[in-house]
Amino acid sequence: MLVIYIDKQTNRLGYTINFIFKDLLKTDFMVTTSKETFIAEKGAKLSYSSEAVYDELHITPVSLLYETDISNVDVDFFEEDNIPYIFRTYNKEDVLNFDVFAAVFYMVSRYEEYLPFISDKHSRFSSDDSLAHQKGFLKKPVVDIWARILKEKLLERYPDIVFQDKHFSFLNTIDVDMAFYYKGKGLYRGVGGFVRDLLRRDFSSCMERIKIDFFGKKDPYDCFSFLQNSMTHNSLNTLIFYLMSLSSDYDKSISPYNTRFQLSIKDMADYAEIGIHPSYYVYEEPERFSYQAQLLKDIIHKSITKSRFHYIRFRLPESYRNLIDNEITDDYSMGYSDKIGFRAGTCSSFQFYDLDKDCETKLRIHPFAFMDVALKNGMRLNAEQAKQEIISLIDEVKKVEGEFVSVWHNESLSDYKEWQGWREVYETQIEYINKTK
Repeated sequence: MLVIYIDKQTNRLGYTINFIFKDLLKTDFMVTTSKETFIAEKGAKLSYSSEAVYDELHITPVSLLYETDISNVDVDFFEEDNIPYIFRTYNKEDVLNFDVFAAVFYMVSRYEEYLPFISDKHSRFSSDDSLAHQKGFLKKPVVDIWARILKEKLLERYPDIVFQDKHFSFLNTIDVDMAFYYKGKGLYRGVGGFVRDLLRRDFSSCMERIKIDFFGKKDPYDCFSFLQNSMTHNSLNTLIFYLMSLSSDYDKSISPYNTRFQLSIKDMADYAEIGIHPSYYVYEEPERFSYQAQLLKDIIHKSITKSRFHYIRFRLPESYRNLIDNEITDDYSMGYSDKIGFRAGTCSSFQFYDLDKDCETKLRIHPFAFMDVALKNGMRLNAEQAKQEIISLIDEVKKVEGEFVSVWHNESLSDYKEWQGWREVYETQIEYINKTK
């Protein structure tokens, strides 16, 4: 067992120690503020204190984890051997030359998102403002890398210390913003779309509508049988998020009262776990959330405990507090819609830490590595370029035995119009994961 000495116990420090040693490194540990107890214990020892105690591995802390306010901090960024670090320390006797606890906390608490920032056009924290993007390490799960470096140092000094094995895992997540391209939109939207296509002289779309509405042709966005086959054939752990709002400027959804849509949801619930995709305007009107979640619950007759915000539109801590108030246990929104990589610096799930209240919560955050629209629209990549980016991200997650979470939409798997050729990208991702397990 690892014994850890600290000068002072704080909520921030306790949260960080638990995350590193329980979740990431999976080793037994105890924490003490008593030097006498620390000295008397045998075996592996680590002190996180202003001064070393007695012949143990030592880390000198910066002040971040002993504070309770939120203010601009100097992260003191540097790189060594192509690995980025923050919160450099200068004690030559330290086992590391940076405060790994402060660094991990800064990233996973999303400290920078509590500081004043200029919102993007959707009132979100912009990926351009993130430290990871500005310093060029967004595509690296630095938190997991830092934890492994600490593990290596501990094993060098204490080879008998036991760490449980971690294994790479993959979670296939799908967002259903608009289940059907033509069907289920009602008379007004259907006729309006037909007229719009006529005015654009898009006669192929006009004919497509006629074939689907009157001659039984399958809707192009209805690729759910493909998903079912893929999930079954590849034994994919899959989570599907459904948008349950009426149509609006940013929620181009099928009415949640549409029978065809409800039957599709019921059908997919036999193959995958179902979560809620809170609509765009839940951001301003959080009371909409409970209504939308209840609609989905009534359809599948199961409790709804998992969520991902539409447009990844959320703000800390208010949006996550709303999830907690509505008995959501797991959120999958931690990522960007315009860039790929690790928004919180990690490919491992973690508990949401409410910085304003200075406490750990019961909400579990599951970061995703990429979203399809980030590859195509945000980064403007073609299908072949996207494959290479995805493979590179998978390799990064495999190195640290993390969880690889991808985000696709049913429309991107349709091979229809602007998404032509992207189903192959999805299949390449699955094939590469299966090949390298």
